[in-house]
Amino acid sequence: MKKFFLPMRTIAIGAILILFGMAIPLSVSGSVTDAGVTLYTPYTKISVPPGQSIDYSVEVINNGSDLRRVSLSLNGLPKGWAYELKSGGWTIGEISVLPKEKKNLTLRVDVPLKVDKGIYRFDLIAPGLTVLPLTVVVSEQGTFKTELSIKQPNMVGSTSASFTFNAEIKNRTAEKQFYSLRAAAPAGWNVAFKTSGRQVTSVPVEPNHTESVTLEVDPPDAIQAGTYRIPLSAVTNTSSANEQVEVVVTGTYGLELTTPTGLLSTSVTAGDERRVELQVKNTGSTTLSNIKLSHAAPVNWEVFFDPKQVDKLESGKTAMVYAAIKADRKAIAGDYVTNLEAKTSEASSKATMRVSVKTSVVYGWLGLTIIGGVVGVVYWQFRKFGRR
Repeated sequence: MKKFFLPMRTIAIGAILILFGMAIPLSVSGSVTDAGVTLYTPYTKISVPPGQSIDYSVEVINNGSDLRRVSLSLNGLPKGWAYELKSGGWTIGEISVLPKEKKNLTLRVDVPLKVDKGIYRFDLIAPGLTVLPLTVVVSEQGTFKTELSIKQPNMVGSTSASFTFNAEIKNRTAEKQFYSLRAAAPAGWNVAFKTSGRQVTSVPVEPNHTESVTLEVDPPDAIQAGTYRIPLSAVTNTSSANEQVEVVVTGTYGLELTTPTGLLSTSVTAGDERRVELQVKNTGSTTLSNIKLSHAAPVNWEVFFDPKQVDKLESGKTAMVYAAIKADRKAIAGDYVTNLEAKTSEASSKATMRVSVKTSVVYGWLGLTIIGGVVGVVYWQFRKFGRR
């Protein structure tokens, strides 16, 4: 049997290679254990609109047995985007982590307003140690504009009511804006913009922020019922937004019954009739219909109206009506009260007329005749029987 012998040099080299091969895995394994760093955040893919800021809560975990100083930065962030790393209230670029412990930090990523809709990927890296991939889905096409919105743009009320609207101005530009506030209200209307309870004519708004504004609208008292629209605008040199509010005025109802001179007294002879001129005035802001006239007079008195009712009377208009008041023929001289009323289903008005009654001249002469007759009879009897 033939025997083969290896040179001692070859055997020595082989032994060294075997030992070196066994040492390499031990060395690599020990390196991973000592220097193993993990970056962790629960939300690695987030969908946001343009102009939104994302706050990631990140844990830096030291899996090794030595203190690690971990440098941190963002790689692959799209152009125009911004980020900030903070921990303990400080902006950081490196953090130290004890063995088998972890540190928390916040990564803030600002998505610009001018950005295309789509998917964006970037990495939070600890150079030479580990990488944390992140994905942001921009949900809509970015804009560079101002938005003006009204929470409740339509309100209903009478002319005596005040209307309050709540508006919001959103600055979707990249710079702070000072918005001039304008309202194109009809003549006679009072319109005021307020923030924090104080009246203002302009308001500052930071980029990608919203400012609340209150709009108070007070219509004129004598305005006609109807629907009124008031255009609103928030304007700067570079951006503006427009909206409108709608006010539905139901109007007010008012009625006045009086005389042309305002004098509510007259006189009449018992049994006679006195014609009195009256005014029926619509003092409200809404047209009145079927205004009926009625009275309450002393017993045996009569009152006649001409016309008996006013079919239609527009706001601010006056209708002439005549009332013929006839006193009882047996009425004793003195003052009497006759109540007159104009009434619709929405409004009414009363006028108290004081009527002075005088006795008839015929009755006066009749009285004098009776008195004269009595005196004559007495005189005749005195002459006849006085001589005896």
